Amino acid sequence: MHELGIIQSIAKTVKQTAAENGAEKIASVTLEIGEVSGIVPDILTDCWEYFREKDPVLSGAALKLISAPAVTWCDDCGQTYETVVYGRTCPHCRSGRTWLLTGRECQIKEIEVYE
Repeated sequence: MHELGIIQSIAKTVKQTAAENGAEKIASVTLEIGEVSGIVPDILTDCWEYFREKDPVLSGAALKLISAPAVTWCDDCGQTYETVVYGRTCPHCRSGRTWLLTGRECQIKEIEVYE
């Protein structure tokens, strides 16, 4: 379950950012999660709910998730396509010379604080 490690890292970053900006309590954290990141959203949310209650700065803070689509680039024809639908073979030219452009990320998009 790597989701707990992800949440611990996110919590550390959020708390550090809050401290740097003089925020005492976090209202919510919005994460962008790539659709082929391997992260299970339900487990991530469960880990957040467990972990947030261990810290007064995060206690009660909501976790909001945004899905980032997986997009693949084809080196042969220079086009992009939906990774989940077509996999590693380009639907435009049938090439296998492709690479994932987006879809594996896990990043903090927004931190909302109580004023």
